[in-house]
Amino acid sequence: MENKNEHPPVNFGKTGALIINLGTPDSTSWLDIRKYLKEFLSDRRVIEVNPIIWQFILNVFILTFRPSKTAKAYKEIWMKDKNISPLLYYTQKQAEKLSSTISEKNLIIDYAMRYGNPSIRSKIATLHEMGCENLIILPLYPQYAAATTATVCDEVYRTLMKMRWQPSLKIVPHYESNPLYIEALVNSLNKKIKEINWKPDLILASYHGIPQKYFDKGDPYHCYCHKTTRLISEKFTSVEIKTTFQSRFGPEKWLQPYTDKTLESLPKEGKKNVLAICPGFSSDCVETLEEIQIQGKESFLESGGENFDMVPCLNDNDDHIILLKSLIQKNI
Repeated sequence: MENKNEHPPVNFGKTGALIINLGTPDSTSWLDIRKYLKEFLSDRRVIEVNPIIWQFILNVFILTFRPSKTAKAYKEIWMKDKNISPLLYYTQKQAEKLSSTISEKNLIIDYAMRYGNPSIRSKIATLHEMGCENLIILPLYPQYAAATTATVCDEVYRTLMKMRWQPSLKIVPHYESNPLYIEALVNSLNKKIKEINWKPDLILASYHGIPQKYFDKGDPYHCYCHKTTRLISEKFTSVEIKTTFQSRFGPEKWLQPYTDKTLESLPKEGKKNVLAICPGFSSDCVETLEEIQIQGKESFLESGGENFDMVPCLNDNDDHIILLKSLIQKNI
């Protein structure tokens, strides 16, 4: 006779480490871009506007016109041979390299995207099915902001709220001043300096911006960005480093100085040889490759600049894997 009290079989005893990046559309098609933008721009951590008013603006105006412009940008940087965005490609490589370098028993490393695919919800479900009773979340945002790190946490919490058997949870905090992170950035700067045949007059450290009102409400992101630049400058002393903020959206005031406006004004100030670095991005993406390497370079040269280049993001560099490995191991 069947024992009705017998517990259904479950896997257990493992720890899952999930590295999480911002996200990317599935392709450069108008529909995939629109779907991605809708999810991203519907997040109330990202857009802190009355939701009724915002949803009208978003659906009637932004999602009608912006997908075409965004698709054009993604087509400029899409890895056509692999049919994948650089951000997704490098996040996959980071997870693969971490899996091969961390030999912890019963540890499973995977990756997810806050917006788009693979989703946080699906990857937590997969790890749970594989027997992960413990979960380590590593948001790939060195500098904390409510619109980045906090919204990752929100989605993780929402997922756990619907689970009967929840795993224990550890979330790796911001790491803007971690010595391994600073060392990796300095090494990437030194490597690039050796590759180019000109000396920069200035290094532009460009971070993704946030609206000024978020800072006024107490978001610490601005301070963390300046802290990272200061720590890089203490180790890389041969060229001045200036902090700027990019990717502003809409008419309101964002953190300043703006990267695009700075690039237009630097040649007039005698800074005609500029090297850019984007310390806040863990992987190269549309914001670094299209906005800085293509658009930023073009506007700088048109304004009278002579030489411009960009330091690649840390991507799947060995230094970056060492950093991410350290962050995960501290939380096992």
